[in-house]
Amino acid sequence: MKKTFFALSLIFLIWGGYFALKTIGRLNEQITSRFEGRRWELPARIYGRPLEVYIGKEIRKKQLQQELDLLQYTETEKLEKPGEYRISENEFTIHSRDIPFPDGRQTATIIELTLANNRISSLIDQQSRQQLSLFRLEPLLIASIYPGDNEDRLLTQLKDTPTLLSKTLILIEDKKFYQHIGVRPLAIVRALLANLKAGKTVQGGSTLTQQLVKNFFLSSEQSIKRKLNEAFMALLLEYHYQKDEILEAYLNEIYLGQDGKRAIHGFAMASKFYFERNIDELSPAQIALLVGTAKGASFYNPRKHPQRARARRNLILKNMGQTGLLTADAASRLQETALGVGKHISSGITPYPAFVQLVRRQLKRDYRDQDLQSEGLSIFTTFDPVIQQQAEKSLQQTLADIEQERQLTPETLQGAVVLCSADQGEVLAVVGDRFAGQAGFNRALDMKRPIGSVIKPAIYLNALSRPETYNLLTTLYDTPLTIPVSGTDWEPQNYDKKFHGSVPLQQALVHSLNVATVQLGMELGIDAVISTLHSLGIAEEIIPFPSLLLGAVELPPITILQMYQTIAAGGYKTPLRTILAVTDRQNQLLQRYPLTVEQAAEPGAVFCLSTALQEVCKTGTAKNLQQLLPPALTVAGKTGTTDHLRDSWFAGFSDSHVAVTWVGRDDNKSTSLTGSTGAMRVWAETMRNITTTPLSLHPPANIDLYFSDIQAGKLFSDQCRQGELVPFIRGGLLPPVISCQAAKRSRQKNRRQDNSPEKTLQGGLQQFLRIFQ
Repeated sequence: MKKTFFALSLIFLIWGGYFALKTIGRLNEQITSRFEGRRWELPARIYGRPLEVYIGKEIRKKQLQQELDLLQYTETEKLEKPGEYRISENEFTIHSRDIPFPDGRQTATIIELTLANNRISSLIDQQSRQQLSLFRLEPLLIASIYPGDNEDRLLTQLKDTPTLLSKTLILIEDKKFYQHIGVRPLAIVRALLANLKAGKTVQGGSTLTQQLVKNFFLSSEQSIKRKLNEAFMALLLEYHYQKDEILEAYLNEIYLGQDGKRAIHGFAMASKFYFERNIDELSPAQIALLVGTAKGASFYNPRKHPQRARARRNLILKNMGQTGLLTADAASRLQETALGVGKHISSGITPYPAFVQLVRRQLKRDYRDQDLQSEGLSIFTTFDPVIQQQAEKSLQQTLADIEQERQLTPETLQGAVVLCSADQGEVLAVVGDRFAGQAGFNRALDMKRPIGSVIKPAIYLNALSRPETYNLLTTLYDTPLTIPVSGTDWEPQNYDKKFHGSVPLQQALVHSLNVATVQLGMELGIDAVISTLHSLGIAEEIIPFPSLLLGAVELPPITILQMYQTIAAGGYKTPLRTILAVTDRQNQLLQRYPLTVEQAAEPGAVFCLSTALQEVCKTGTAKNLQQLLPPALTVAGKTGTTDHLRDSWFAGFSDSHVAVTWVGRDDNKSTSLTGSTGAMRVWAETMRNITTTPLSLHPPANIDLYFSDIQAGKLFSDQCRQGELVPFIRGGLLPPVISCQAAKRSRQKNRRQDNSPEKTLQGGLQQFLRIFQ
């Protein structure tokens, strides 16, 4: 009997040992495979453009301060750490942060910057006292693309973590961290006895290593099996890895808060989430609050339970004072301070959904969703936060003003704004809704509406590209026109319901004469016009109907932006881009998105067109811009209005920026707005409040300028230097020449006819109608 019992005991012992070793082996493999591999899935981060500062750069004091505030820099009298700045009249002292750019890391530096007449006059490195040729502030984080588990974290290394944070964490959570082997049996027994005596959990016995194992490898299941696995894995973790490696992993793994579906993990992300600061910028009181939150992120949530969080923080500050991490006086004083937690602005994915949607679409050409959600990529974009905010403000305020002025139901109107750099096609701002933070329907990218007269520059460019036949003074005919279309007759009309007879080509564009434009388009050929539209950057299929010549084609604002960018760049098309570079989680460059340029139109023809578009904004359908913009800000552009006043468009450019605006209603009902009374006001409000350069057109080598009588459509003789200078392509067709005397007699005759009572009344009404086209 005894032998049998002994044999059975031995069998059970061997059997138990076998399964214990097998379990330990499985746990060991689980630890090493994950801990030595990629430990976390990291979201992709999308950044705006860095602000580049250099001597001579035009920037307003208000704009520079706005940039610093957006980057969460703190204005202070004494600079003590990165992320702070000081202002003394027009002098800025800025303590920049350590920044990993795609082309290399820029270390934290203190710079002194002086402004004079809205330009940077001095830029000095405070330490070396040397003038700097260029300095960059870090780009603004505008969005993140989260993993499937919605965990958000910023990885930090132990060497980059404040020593006070590490010491405080160990003081509060695991005083013997550097002495134990992963578990503390006596502490577990003490906690067990205390909990049994209280009848509930009042004390924990877990080490930092055990807490890391529980969060990193195991579920939150409360069972003996899980606790045993936790203990075994803690021992194995300590066997394989150094204490500092374990502590660093804990600093990055610990759960510290919730933002909707987004889980906040790690102290670096919690620092951003609660204080809008980098981890190396935390104050002792902020460190104490975060360490206190580690005990229970929901229970000690400083936004939901500020009194509870403050009591916990103060207890930790008191311990810090008692153990010498802080002086007793400092610890006592800090207990009286406010929590200093920033107001909660739910990040969701981004406060700039319209722009980020465009970035996501361009990213999909090169990256899988899985890569974007897990590889910790950094995506550097062209986004300009100051211009974006101004565009949002201009759209929302102008629409509200129009509704109030016209007694429309509030929030009836909708709108969109897109803006890019003129020379490089870098998209700087996208607004797809009057309430820009809403991640709903993106009118800037996805709305397709008839574009009206903003299409006309393509027609006139096609004509001007044939200098042997057309020039700016070529006579067009604004007379009754009937075109057979699908068994019916189409009779285009002008906005004022009148015909204007013979008119110079430039004037037909300047005053947006529909009938003359259709006459011209039919002469050129609809297919030829469509070819020009495609050359300018419109990729969508266009059906060749005659009504196309008046904008009866539905396109989104972003497509119109591409068309006008090509015109603004002198006929050189640069595909609109939002992405500049992508780096991996080690900040190694993965891909650059270089500038590509293609000649889409003959520069001389584009120069002639741009001259006419500039005149549109002086004397034509957009002449009211002169009252809406600063006097020195010259621009070029075109209004657009669709049937029954459903859509209001304006597209135009300065020397440095191109912008397109649309105003309409989602139900497609009439807005009672023309291009100049709706969209142009949004455009002007945006452009006058950003730093942009007045338009200065430079004629290509094949352009000759002649003094001309534009109304008569003729050139003045060489002896008669009057009228206006009009550009012509050298070697092309020139208008007839008129002498000074003949021109004077012609003007006197026209003046006598125009001053008749009937003509005066008719002309005044006609001018009034044209202003609002």
